Amino acid sequence: MRVVTRTEISAFPLLSRGKVRDIYDIDEKTLLIVTTDRMSAFDVIMNEAIPYKGVILNQITLFWMDKFKHIIPNHLIESDVNNFPAALAPWKDELEGRAVLVHKAKPLPVECIVRGYITGSGWKDYLANGSLGGHSLPAHLRESDKLEPAIFTPSTKAELGQHDMNITRAQAAEMLGSDVAAQVEKATLAIYEAARAYAASRGIIVADTKFEFGFVNGELRLIDEVLTPDSSRFWPADLYQPGKSQPSFDKQFLRDWLKSQPWNMQPPPPALPQDIIEATAKRYRDAYTILTGKEFAL
Repeated sequence: MRVVTRTEISAFPLLSRGKVRDIYDIDEKTLLIVTTDRMSAFDVIMNEAIPYKGVILNQITLFWMDKFKHIIPNHLIESDVNNFPAALAPWKDELEGRAVLVHKAKPLPVECIVRGYITGSGWKDYLANGSLGGHSLPAHLRESDKLEPAIFTPSTKAELGQHDMNITRAQAAEMLGSDVAAQVEKATLAIYEAARAYAASRGIIVADTKFEFGFVNGELRLIDEVLTPDSSRFWPADLYQPGKSQPSFDKQFLRDWLKSQPWNMQPPPPALPQDIIEATAKRYRDAYTILTGKEFAL
C-alpha cells in the first residue's frame, strides 16, 4: 500500500480528477473510483498529502454502505483489488484499499446535507437571518446546539474551485422534481438518524454530513462517499460543550489551522508543517478505529 496523490492509469480513460478522487471509465456500465491522499480545504487542494487518508475515507464509506444497504441500495460492485479487471494489475499497489468499481449512475445535481447540530456555514446563516435552508429555527440557539429533529438543508454542486450554495427544500424540489426531492430527503434523514445513533454508541457525535445520490437503471442509489471525515463533522461526545466550536475527528482541525494563517483562502495554499500533517492524519485514523472498531493497519 502506497501514499497516492495522483494516479496515471493508462489502461482506461480518465473521466475526472476532483479534489480527492480520480475516476476512470472501465466500460459502458462501470467506473473505477480511486480515493487519493490529496487534501482539500475551503475548496483548495493542499500541496501536501495526508498519508493514507484516501484509504481511510474509502474504508469508512464501505463500512457505512454495508451497514445501511437495507435503507437504500448503493452503487458498489467490487472493492477487492484482487477481483478488479486484469488490465488494472500493474496498478494494484496504488489501488489497494482505496479503489472501488461502481455502477455508472446519473448523479443528482444537489448535495443532500443534513444537520443535527448548528455549526459551520449553518451557524453563520442562522446568525444572519435566524433560519437555515428555509427552516425557521428557535431564537437564542448557541453555536453547536443540537437540532431536534435534524434538518435537511440541500445545496448546489459547484465546479472544482467554486463554492456550493445553500438552497431551500423548495428550490431542491424545483431542480429535482417533487417526488425525487421527497425521496432523497427521506433517505438522507433515515441514514443520518441511523448513523447518529450508531456513532453515539461509539462516543462520536455526527454533527452534520452530506450525501450524494444518483439513478442506476431508474433506481435511486447512494453514491460517492458516505459519512467520512471529509463529508461530515465528527465530534468526541465526551468533550461536547455547546456555545463554541467543538474539537473534531474531521478536517475541521486543518481548517482551523489554515484560518490562523495569513491566507485568503485562494490558491496557492500555505505549506502544511509536518506536525499539522501528522495531527490531521491521526484524526482520520482515530475516526476509523472508533467507528469501525478496527485498528487501521497498512
